[in-house]
Amino acid sequence: MPLFSNISGKFQEIQDVPVKYERDLQELTENNLESIFGLEFVKSEFELDGLRIDTLAFDRDNKSFVLIEFKRDTNYSVIDQGFAYLNLMLNKKADFILEFNERKNENLKRDDIDWSQSKVIFISPSFTTYQLKAMNFKDLPIELWNVTQYQNNLIHYEQLKPSEHSESIKTVSRKSEIVERVSKEIQVYTENDHFSDVNATEITRELYERLKEGILRLGENITIKPGKIYIGYKARTNFCDIEVQKSKLTLFLNLEKGQLDDPKGIAKDVSNKGHHGNGDYLIHFSDISQLNYILDLIQQSYEKNH
Repeated sequence: MPLFSNISGKFQEIQDVPVKYERDLQELTENNLESIFGLEFVKSEFELDGLRIDTLAFDRDNKSFVLIEFKRDTNYSVIDQGFAYLNLMLNKKADFILEFNERKNENLKRDDIDWSQSKVIFISPSFTTYQLKAMNFKDLPIELWNVTQYQNNLIHYEQLKPSEHSESIKTVSRKSEIVERVSKEIQVYTENDHFSDVNATEITRELYERLKEGILRLGENITIKPGKIYIGYKARTNFCDIEVQKSKLTLFLNLEKGQLDDPKGIAKDVSNKGHHGNGDYLIHFSDISQLNYILDLIQQSYEKNH
C-alpha cells in the first residue's frame, strides 16, 4: 500500500527512495536501535573466527544477544547464515560477554544471559522469493525486516512474518548439524507454549483471548512478543506483560509507581519486589467482569509507552 501526504485535502503519493549505500542504512539503524527494536547497541562489525557480524545488540528485557545483518548477497541463504552466526555465539559465549562488558562497562556473567532467546535479524530493502520461502517455519530464531526509505526523510521498517500454519524447523528430517545444535539450545516461544507449560484451564484461555482482543484494539502499532517467562505486548516498548498461570493471568503494567490511575485499587505496587515483567504494577485477572476496567488500566500504560 503506497503512502500519501495530504495536501489541502488532496492525496499525493510519497515516492520511495532507493538505498544508495548499505553502510548508511547500517549506521542509521544502529543509531536508532532503541526506537526501532527496543535493543541496545553493543558493537559494529563484530568479527570472530572468520565471521563478521554487522551489528551486535543486546535485548535488556530478555537478557539475550541479538545479531543483526544487513543483507548483501541476494543468493545467500538467510537460514544458513543465521544459524552459522548463532552457532558461533553458542561456541564463543565468553567472547560475546567480554565484548559486552568492555563496551557497556558492566560485569555480566555467563549465567546472566538467557541464551535460549538469542536471535538473528536480517535487514534489507528487499528479499528474494527464495529467501522468503526458506523462512516459512514458525520457530526460527531468525527475523527478516524490510526497510523502505521515502521522500521527506521518511523511513519504514516492517517485519516479514512466516505463515501462521508453517511447520516447525524441528520436524524437518534433513537438518544440518549446526541447525540441530542451535535448535537444542535456542527456543522460539509461542503463545500456546505459555498455556501448555502450565496446563492452563479453558477459562484461562478464554480470559486471555478476550484480553488480547481488547489490547490489540488500543492501536495498530502493537505487536505480541512471547518470551520465556511472559507474553509481551509492545508498541514503542513493552507496555503490558502477561504471565499465564493455570487458573489466572498475571499482568505487569510498564508504569512507574504513582503513574497509574486505579480508583478500584486492584493493581499491586511491586516497585520494591523482584518480578519478571516490566513496570511497577501487578494485576491478577481471573474474573471476566473485570475486563473493561483492566483494559482501561492497560490503556494508560499503552499511552505512556507508544
